[in-house]
Amino acid sequence: MPSFDEALQRAGEFGRFQRRVFLLLCLTGVTFAFLFVAVVFLGSRPERFWCRGPGAAALAERCGWSAEEEWNRTAPERAGPGSCQRFLLEAADATATATANANASAAALSCADPLAAFPNRSAPLVPCRGGWRYVQAHSTVVSEFDLVCADAWMLDLTQAILNLGFLAGAFTLGYAADRYGRIVVYLISCFGVGVTGVVVAFAPNFPVFVVFRFLQGVFAKGTWMTCYVIVTEIVGSKQRRIVGIVIQMFFTLGIIILPGIAYFIPNWQGIQLAITLPNFLFLLYYWAVPESPRWLVTRKKGDEALKILRSIAKCNGKYLSPSFSEITVTDEEVSNPSFLDLVRTPQMRKCTLILMFAWFTSALVYQGLVMRLGIVGGNLYMNFFISGVVELPAALLILLTIERLGRRLPFAASNILAGVACLVTAFLPEGTPWLRTTVATLGRLGITMAFEIVYLVNSELYPTTLRNFGVSLCSGLCDFGGIVAPFLLFRLAALWLELPLIIFGVLASVCGGLVMLLPETKGIALPETVDDVEKLGSPPSYKCGRKQKAPVPGAPL
Repeated sequence: MPSFDEALQRAGEFGRFQRRVFLLLCLTGVTFAFLFVAVVFLGSRPERFWCRGPGAAALAERCGWSAEEEWNRTAPERAGPGSCQRFLLEAADATATATANANASAAALSCADPLAAFPNRSAPLVPCRGGWRYVQAHSTVVSEFDLVCADAWMLDLTQAILNLGFLAGAFTLGYAADRYGRIVVYLISCFGVGVTGVVVAFAPNFPVFVVFRFLQGVFAKGTWMTCYVIVTEIVGSKQRRIVGIVIQMFFTLGIIILPGIAYFIPNWQGIQLAITLPNFLFLLYYWAVPESPRWLVTRKKGDEALKILRSIAKCNGKYLSPSFSEITVTDEEVSNPSFLDLVRTPQMRKCTLILMFAWFTSALVYQGLVMRLGIVGGNLYMNFFISGVVELPAALLILLTIERLGRRLPFAASNILAGVACLVTAFLPEGTPWLRTTVATLGRLGITMAFEIVYLVNSELYPTTLRNFGVSLCSGLCDFGGIVAPFLLFRLAALWLELPLIIFGVLASVCGGLVMLLPETKGIALPETVDDVEKLGSPPSYKCGRKQKAPVPGAPL
């Protein structure tokens, strides 16, 4: 009785059918990238903001000031571009403080120089209780919900909540895709991303915004995971590694497109809708993308799988003979693996801990560098576009190096490159913008390569019996890194703009050293058991004479 891989080989491993489905599903990577990094534009800081008290509001209305004129005449200068205090211009309050001129009232203050009525041209400063004013080209989440000063950390929360949604989606929808089917969960997830994204755009208050941003993260991770799984399950083993890397290039394409969307749409609600609504178009895939035949076989639905395989063969110009009437698949996965299985033996323990750290570091540094573009100044749209273009060579460099140099060396070198670039950028003088941009660009390239290589290495270092569980657990640290990243970046940058870069540099450099302790997997068969993992890198005989097998399809991201 032929196996599924034998039937797929006869039907065509990467023919016209697979190329069409691959291209359609790759578009999901574009929309997922939109959501993944959109906070840079949705939550960009206003050019200026200040607190507007009742006295300043009455004076601005009487004098007919523009926002710029109101800023120049009533905002505290020493507070910089963002003031968390306001001048006390109201007559009653000024009298109560006994520090201002008792005759200084909003009605008596001069439109030309309202502060002239106060001693030393300085009214008393008091904490702001609301009434924020903003000068900005586009409205953002910050100005919509007044996420400034004491509430500035709430912007960090919005990105952390999104990553928490990714983490929840990885486990809940990952499980659902294994139980109920890939395409069903994919379509439900696309619909969920669309609906929750629309609610986010029209959220009446901040709690509603946060709740539905979390839900959008849950469904978005479902779309990304299931599209990745489907494209790797419908192609042959020789093509699986390439399509797994190329699909991530579409993620980079989304990063390149996003600044153009943000530039031409003048408000955050419009940007949110523009990155959300395309997900509804993916519902048309119901008629274009079939269920994964590999999944159908594992669910003992061989007849349905064969029907799809015959359609694939016909589209590919192949013929699946009537002798393929049944398909057998050996399921070698254990039913209930546990974390103890991943750390019980020395080699497994070392691999697990290093891979968890690598996932965490890759996500933290990558998201940190992306979000940092929103706070360093300069042309945000151009800087973001350039940083996206820089990611494109990452996939090509990986394909050129991993089969020649192995996995460890490119993995370590990419982390060290990112770490050194971050550390150097932190200490370069401000007067060298092009040099700083060039070095930071190398760091972005390095961490992108590291992020893409960890997907491959993780699946190659676990035995068949623990592979899905191990990859799922380790990649969960990726979402945890995304939760930590905004708090670490924005809070430390408030102390010193370059401090987050030093943290990123140290973490990436340490990670580069640690991954050199992993066994090399180039040219060896995927381990089948824990004992096989324990032998990795030891006896030379293990590396010879065995045909390399492809990673198990459907490993969670």
